[in-house]
Amino acid sequence: MSVEAVKDYFRAFGMEGRVIETENSSATVELAANVLGVEHGRIAKSISLKVGDGCVLVVTAGNTKIDNSKYKEQFLTKARMLSPEEALEFTGHAVGGVCPFALKEGVDVYLDKSLKKYATVFPACGSSNSMIELTIDELEKYSNFKAWVDVCKPKEI
Repeated sequence: MSVEAVKDYFRAFGMEGRVIETENSSATVELAANVLGVEHGRIAKSISLKVGDGCVLVVTAGNTKIDNSKYKEQFLTKARMLSPEEALEFTGHAVGGVCPFALKEGVDVYLDKSLKKYATVFPACGSSNSMIELTIDELEKYSNFKAWVDVCKPKEI
């Protein structure tokens, strides 16, 4: 999948024009924050993690990282990030563009509570240079999330 698949997804809601594409990479939290001129926490990073034979996507504020003990308590397994090849296989998006939109079947999306402190956040949109600004209510609606979770802790940037 790609930014075009995500635009097609948003087209059903009349929102494809809100997808931002930049000339510079936004593949990491730091790059995306610099491109947009926003604080790192407002970058909604999508972390793809192995659970059983599949994966889950945890969308979290860019200034956090997975807290292994909280994650294990929530998902009853050790946190293991997918390899770049697995991320593409399971989600349909390449690392740097993984997002909670236009996903392959069977990927459950969870939103980490770290996002709730922001009025708007910027998740990726299927490529290493695309994103969209969404309110938290919009993120809930368009990500088709399964639940809010508390599996992250602050990280120093």
